[in-house]
Amino acid sequence: MYGAERRQLLTQRLRQEGRIDVATASEELDVAPETIRRDLGALERQGFVRRVYGGAIPLERLDFEPEVAQRDTTASAEKDRIARAALERVPERGTLLLDAGTTTARLAGMLPAGEFTVVTNSLPVANQLAHRGNCDLHLLGGRVRATTLASVESWARDVLAGLTLDFGFLGANGFSADRGCTTPDSAEGAVKAAMVRACRQRVLLADHTKYGHDHFSRFASISELDVLVTDSGLDPDAAEELRAAGTDVVLA
Repeated sequence: MYGAERRQLLTQRLRQEGRIDVATASEELDVAPETIRRDLGALERQGFVRRVYGGAIPLERLDFEPEVAQRDTTASAEKDRIARAALERVPERGTLLLDAGTTTARLAGMLPAGEFTVVTNSLPVANQLAHRGNCDLHLLGGRVRATTLASVESWARDVLAGLTLDFGFLGANGFSADRGCTTPDSAEGAVKAAMVRACRQRVLLADHTKYGHDHFSRFASISELDVLVTDSGLDPDAAEELRAAGTDVVLA
């Protein structure tokens, strides 16, 4: 197969699947991983893709945010494992912050009986906890983003500035050792940054497919996290890079 044909196949797969994994593509096309990396480098120079750890994604999808229902079906089993692992970090009582996100929403549904004060900017999280007698629930106000069902902007930020919470469980659209935790929307990123400042302990819940995706708005460096809970699909070298950047990495 000629290089041009191979790159055309790679481009087609990117459009269909949203990502190219170097190891998988090299095996399927019966070429060395270095060949696939060179092909992706050529496609990146042509403006078709953005290279990320272990592969590439289409350039036009870098800051694409699927809605909650679509995101909830992505890496579903991994998100369940991450939520269960994060549950071990939840104290018997205290103040908790639950960020908007499909994995944090799963954690909300798993919270055990206990005396909690929970602060959230997530409508799905609030809906799960509103009828629990043991939970003193506080919903942050502000404009609600239809894409994530999260409240954002100054109403949420101003309240967070006056709070101190024991544990914060955060979500992100992307994370990496170099660029930290990122999200496509600057208004949501500003609220997440305020959450980081408000919490004594910060725990990021993010499945491995988000590693290497650096989005528009950065809200925390890796060193600002106490724990990153992800899944066993994360590359071991990536896990070591994240630990070296200053956080504890838990593989669920």
